[in-house]
Amino acid sequence: MQHRLSGEAMTLAYERRTVAQDLTVAVPDRSFTVIIGPNACGKSTLLRALARLLRPAAGAVLLDGEDIHRRSARSVARTLGLLPQSSIAPDGIGVAELVARGRYPHQRLLRQWSREDERIVTESMAATGVADLADRAVDELSGGQRQRVWIAMALAQQTPLLLLDEPTTYLDIAHQIEILDLCARLHEEQGRTLVAVLHDLNHAARYATHLIAMREGRVVAAGPPAEVVTAELVEEVFRLPCRVIDDPESGTPLVVPAARRRAGAGTPWATGTSAAVAP
Repeated sequence: MQHRLSGEAMTLAYERRTVAQDLTVAVPDRSFTVIIGPNACGKSTLLRALARLLRPAAGAVLLDGEDIHRRSARSVARTLGLLPQSSIAPDGIGVAELVARGRYPHQRLLRQWSREDERIVTESMAATGVADLADRAVDELSGGQRQRVWIAMALAQQTPLLLLDEPTTYLDIAHQIEILDLCARLHEEQGRTLVAVLHDLNHAARYATHLIAMREGRVVAAGPPAEVVTAELVEEVFRLPCRVIDDPESGTPLVVPAARRRAGAGTPWATGTSAAVAP
């Protein structure tokens, strides 16, 4: 299996706080890879490292076999696009103008805006369903619309690798599915390699072709969702007793949390005690 993007024996840290040690991951080419795990397990830190935003204290991130920090920022931006967790558009900027900024890595002193750039921006807006919003201000849009505009900008970079940090956060369920359906189409129809951090385990299992499960800064399991998402792994990683069944719509693993005990059956909220009781 080919891996254009990987991390080898990485130590990831912020000043004096170490998040992960000896962390090794590989992103299969043309996969939709999703990183899952509980809060503060290192998911977003890993994505930041893969995106060249955080330099490992030890080990290395490899892009096409080369240490990503030995390549210029412009060179990386032509290969790898990033949708950060919190994207803030400049006040008053229009949709078409924001999407056009995705072409900046391809601009040079002797190569300014071209018809090809115009075509790519138009196609990126069409692919994400925001073409009819081209003249609108970004700050006037709904959350789901704004996310699609940011993804359109990332698409306009024309990168084979696209990293997304919690792209569905703060969106309602309909907009979450809209964004994930869009990501799945980009992966399936354009052959892009996507890497996303998601909180919803069932969404991850439905959309991913490759899962990386993390806990406390280490990879607990990696592979196809059908192999990774088991009741045993969910309890190990999330401390959540559950059943895993087949999703009736997609056939992918579906996590069903174990039912809590009913009030009056000895639960803390029925007895007034504070002792923890397993579901």
